[in-house]
Amino acid sequence: MEMRAVYAACLAELMEKDKRVLVLDADLAKASGTLGLYEKFPKQMFDCGVAEQNMASIAAGLSSYGFKPWIETFTPFATRRICDQIAISVAYAKQNVKIVGTDPGIAAELNGGTHMSLEDIGVLRSIPGMVIFEPVDDVQLRAAMPVLDAYEGPVYVRLFRKELPTVFGPDYKFDLFKADAIRQGKDLSIFVSGLLTADAVEAAERLAAEGVDAELINIHTIKPIDRETVLASARKTGAVLTVENHNIVGGLHSAVLEALAAERIPVCAVGVEDRFGEVGKLPYLRQAMGLTVENIVAGAKKALSLK
Repeated sequence: MEMRAVYAACLAELMEKDKRVLVLDADLAKASGTLGLYEKFPKQMFDCGVAEQNMASIAAGLSSYGFKPWIETFTPFATRRICDQIAISVAYAKQNVKIVGTDPGIAAELNGGTHMSLEDIGVLRSIPGMVIFEPVDDVQLRAAMPVLDAYEGPVYVRLFRKELPTVFGPDYKFDLFKADAIRQGKDLSIFVSGLLTADAVEAAERLAAEGVDAELINIHTIKPIDRETVLASARKTGAVLTVENHNIVGGLHSAVLEALAAERIPVCAVGVEDRFGEVGKLPYLRQAMGLTVENIVAGAKKALSLK
């Protein structure tokens, strides 16, 4: 299923059980996959128009009255545009607002550089009390939605809208604050988030064929990062590669470096090299931004060479 379809279906289940769950969108319900919820839940759905800052402020006010608002829009508008409202009206005021940004990073494709949020994690990661979550497939998203709803506090969800390759099986158990070990290994630790996780799985398989035993860990919650798992894996393997659909400044790479600051372990990165985005389809953008399976394999070999 498309990720937005899973997101909408899970929201419907939450709204059915709890009338306090509300959804606010900024004239993008169709794009977010929630347009159909207006008919079924007319008193729990609100279109705030192209007024994202107002949407965030309304959500904060609703939360202060005991409601559980989810706000949704394209990722740059869910982070850069409303950063002050998130910082003051939501996080500083300790309001229970869930913020969903869709089409993160290169997923913005033909909307181009203005909509290609390669810095959204960095924008919000420095705000105290924020939780930042990026699902890797429909299985993880389905398991995460009720957990996110039950969590009391602000959460930013970085949501790819379309289909993603399935990484986790039907028996998957989700823990919001615990990273998921996809593959055990002894030579190298690969920490990956979001869109590029399936690519990292393929890269690990290619490395295995060349005799490199890579440990692969999905960091679905970038803040607060699972420091215990990161430290244990890095100390075991002695070399680290981070892989993310984000600027290498401020995102997963920065979070891992902070966790390993006191360790003498080499850390390399596959991510966007501190630049703005551009117009293109995903295959082109992967190549242009250096986010391919080949880039992951090469990055892993570079990290190994530094051990």
